[in-house]
Amino acid sequence: MLARVLIVDDSAAYRGLLTRLLQDQPGIFVVGEASSAQAARTAIKSLKPDVLTLDVEMPGMDGIAFLEKLMRLHPLPVVMVSSAARHRAEVVLEALALGAVDFVPKPEQADPHALFNFAEQLAGTLRAAAGARLGCAEPDEPAPAPAPLAGRAEVIALGASTGGTEAIARVLRALPGDVPPVLIVQHLPDRFVPAFAKRLERDSGLVVALAKEGQPLQPGHAYLSPGDVHLAVARRQRQLVAALSSEERVQFHRPAVDVLFHAVARVVGKAARAALLTGMGKDGAAGMAAIRAAGGYTVAQDEASCVVYGMPGEAVHCGGACEILPLTQIAGRLAPRR
Repeated sequence: MLARVLIVDDSAAYRGLLTRLLQDQPGIFVVGEASSAQAARTAIKSLKPDVLTLDVEMPGMDGIAFLEKLMRLHPLPVVMVSSAARHRAEVVLEALALGAVDFVPKPEQADPHALFNFAEQLAGTLRAAAGARLGCAEPDEPAPAPAPLAGRAEVIALGASTGGTEAIARVLRALPGDVPPVLIVQHLPDRFVPAFAKRLERDSGLVVALAKEGQPLQPGHAYLSPGDVHLAVARRQRQLVAALSSEERVQFHRPAVDVLFHAVARVVGKAARAALLTGMGKDGAAGMAAIRAAGGYTVAQDEASCVVYGMPGEAVHCGGACEILPLTQIAGRLAPRR
């Protein structure tokens, strides 16, 4: 099935470049181009694309303002494609909060190798985004909350990718202030992680920080991998601490959810709780199965509330999930408010 793509960018040269790069990518069909928000509105009505690429900086109405109106009036999957993504992390996170499925920074170099890698990354993102579910976090009718788990966790581990920035934010907002230490792997370029941590801390009642090697893990704190390193957990003198490494990528990712989850299974075992949230691919599925096999509790976000059901779907398929729950119920199951 072809993903019908509309390219929205104020630069005619860049629109032409994107069209040329995407026309040979499997599963992609560029239906048209638009140079402004007004032209995009007209093109959406006539061309009926499955997904848009959208620049941030455009004349008249900028990409963020257009995205907000689009998601409110005519929701469509959107992938932000902009050079602003390289330098303005808050703009990218705002776009994701408004409903953009993902973002791909414009390449800094115009050499064939960089353009080839950019085209492959963009095409894969567009194919996933074309099938994304929008506005799906809230169920039509809230289901009864499941019964609390017995005992208290030593650590909570969260993993996510596409659509995960907002899913993680929702989970953290619903956790109590005395929650056990929370370890988080979200697939993000390293330059966006500090801004993401600040946003999570601002929106939740937790202390959110980038993890440091050997750092003792404390209740009421959430720890993110600080960019292009794996995040794990270790026990030193009976104290749980963060462990960082620059080992090879796993499932094409560093940090990888699987690295975190496998470490949690080994070190924490039955006192672990973990959730695998929305995301493309299968990172985290094997690690979640390891946590369940070690006696820990695992939950996969359900398909209806996922933007992309790849990662949690793989965990369910391999038997790694103790339960499958909508996003709105996951925090209460991991650490209910007292």
